[in-house]
Amino acid sequence: MIVSRNLKPGLILHYTWRQLLYYTTLSTLIVILHDVYEIVFFNIPSYTIAALGTALAIFLGFKNDHAYDRWWEARKIWGLMVNYSRAWARQVITMIIPQDNAEYAEMAAFHQKLVYRHLAFVNALRVFLRKRHLYNEPRQRELFEDENTYLDAKPFLEPEEYAEFVKKDNPPNFLLQRQGEDLKWAFQKGWISDYRFVKMEETLVDFNDIQGMSERIKNTPLPRQYTFFSRVFVFIHCTLLPMVFISELGWKTIPVALAVSFVFLALDLIGERTEDPFENRLEDTPMSSLSVAIEINLREQLEESQNNFPPKVKPQNGIVF
Repeated sequence: MIVSRNLKPGLILHYTWRQLLYYTTLSTLIVILHDVYEIVFFNIPSYTIAALGTALAIFLGFKNDHAYDRWWEARKIWGLMVNYSRAWARQVITMIIPQDNAEYAEMAAFHQKLVYRHLAFVNALRVFLRKRHLYNEPRQRELFEDENTYLDAKPFLEPEEYAEFVKKDNPPNFLLQRQGEDLKWAFQKGWISDYRFVKMEETLVDFNDIQGMSERIKNTPLPRQYTFFSRVFVFIHCTLLPMVFISELGWKTIPVALAVSFVFLALDLIGERTEDPFENRLEDTPMSSLSVAIEINLREQLEESQNNFPPKVKPQNGIVF
């Protein structure tokens, strides 16, 4: 997620230089043909581009509004992940109570097991959502988070469980299943009452809902016709711009057409890069940062030493993953 208020020009040019080069070359060519060779074929009435520009602005506004809704919903979903994770740790610590004092050591280990497995679930879901799916279009190399593997879940699982975990088609769901099985074991052992068992199972259902809502956003892209036609309409509009400006502006057509083209290009690019918030890109939901925050919170609830806590994720170059 970009947290800096100012974007570096180099970052902007990284994503727009090809289109800007095309619009600059086109404008220069039209100026040469019009002023040097006196070709007047390019004199297009201004009202045509005004009508097209108005329609395009409305179209891009509609697309960007829905793209932002998807991004903001993803952030709210992971906000719920933070809240329910804290609640889960509190429930594990306060609701699972042994009947015999001799079982307190076993109970403490069981508390840690459930909380640590949840930390594995958080990291696993983050990686699971960032895996590229088939509908994704080929994209150029970008700034990604360095690590996006299930190894982040390994420290929180027993070796046998981790070996089984990585072979699953849906590793996060496997961990939730294991959590439910352990709750059942604790209930049969008498550590959880009927009411407490139901309440903790409801929390696991909440985690299922969080995963399901995240998968819905991941697997159901913004209708591709919006992305395709917005790109086509921006291309047509920006291609016609110098043909409209040339008769009135002369050589000034080049900077003016480039500036107007950049505005529409930026609007289209913002929507395109906002609509998919789980692609491990620099504009996406900061799931790595939230995963670390959850880990710190839950290990603090277990009263572990802060010396063993992971460092908080800080923005790098105005970006936090």
